Amino acid sequence: MTLALGCIADDYTGASDLANTLTRSGLRTVQTIGVPADDLALPEVDAVVVSLKSRSIESDLAVSRSRAAEKWLRGRGASHVLFKICSTFDSTDKGNIGPVMDALRADCGERIVLVTPAFPEVGRTVYMGNLFVGSVPLNESPLKDHPLNPMHDSNLVRVLARQSKTRIGLLDLAVLSRGGGAVRARLADLVGQGVGAAIVDAVFDSDLETIGNVALDHRLSVGASGIGLGLARALVASRKVRPNPSTAMSDAPVGGPAACLAGSCSQATLGQIANAEKTMVVLHLDPERVVAGKEEGRRALAWANERLEQGPVLIASSSTPDQVAALQARHGREAAGHAIEQTMADIAEGLVRSGVRRLVVAGGETSGAVVDRLGIPGFLVGAEIAPGVPVLRAVGGKKGQKESAEQGEMLLALKSGNFGGPEFFSDALKLMR
Repeated sequence: MTLALGCIADDYTGASDLANTLTRSGLRTVQTIGVPADDLALPEVDAVVVSLKSRSIESDLAVSRSRAAEKWLRGRGASHVLFKICSTFDSTDKGNIGPVMDALRADCGERIVLVTPAFPEVGRTVYMGNLFVGSVPLNESPLKDHPLNPMHDSNLVRVLARQSKTRIGLLDLAVLSRGGGAVRARLADLVGQGVGAAIVDAVFDSDLETIGNVALDHRLSVGASGIGLGLARALVASRKVRPNPSTAMSDAPVGGPAACLAGSCSQATLGQIANAEKTMVVLHLDPERVVAGKEEGRRALAWANERLEQGPVLIASSSTPDQVAALQARHGREAAGHAIEQTMADIAEGLVRSGVRRLVVAGGETSGAVVDRLGIPGFLVGAEIAPGVPVLRAVGGKKGQKESAEQGEMLLALKSGNFGGPEFFSDALKLMR
């Protein structure tokens, strides 16, 4: 296997978003869970997205896992590696974006790295180094209040400078609009000033195409799925990749019971849960009972097993930001988050043992916990449910599960909290046959 593009994603839903973007752009793409084992059989593809659950873990561990992923990708011929981050730049002042970027940059010997979380298609743009959500700066939007990585500064030059050991510069829209030649000249000037990473403005899809063309001159870039779009289009335009219009996933139906799990506390997911209650049965977990022990998860699983034969079920641990803050104040942020994630993973594991083979999961941390527990090593990327959210067909499975799951006969959808329309859960199930 010789890869045209290697990607390292810092969470599982973001990896699905990127894999979906690359597939739509014509690249045959596989998403793996963690650094693949050398004996994992993968189809011939143009891109591999290695999914890590590294966004909110201890910085040194995030760095070591990311370096291992880069080593695996380079070993499969990837001359360019994208470190995929969230389009809202979710990261505390200690990292993990800066430390991982610094380590990957040192490993590949790159003088300067292009960095942008812009993805205009989903309303994320960067102007004069400031990240906007729709028409407002990030720090004025509801997305600023992520329960693990709140973002209260929209100026990404400042944000990344607080995390990185290298000097951070800006490549603004005025330069970008003059094309690749002007961008390359500006990057050379920044290198001369000792700058090791440049936040790049992007407002339109055409900006991403310019960024992608220039980024291929380098061995590393950092950004959201928007820069992945630019890289994919550049690879196709340069004929380094022959576009593949078909999805990588077989159309063979899976069938069987279906379930949805929601752990995100975003406004979008809360609205999607409310809409789902019109068409399916929904159970809201008691967060205090979740933190107290395993009994709430067992209660939820018993509730689901009584109803699966009648149709899809949805189990939600999602709460409003005020409720989350109160829970964290009583039990601690990490303890509360860990308890909820592991309870959702317990429920998912029990559902699969009960025969569920179509599973929709909302929330990045929840998705990570669920996929880790199920032990699925990778996915083939299928039809798009909503921008950034594809149907995924599992490759392989964990021993001890039902035979169908072991053989990879399982469909999943992993959704970042803010993604998807009001009817996301029903939309997903319609495509997951």
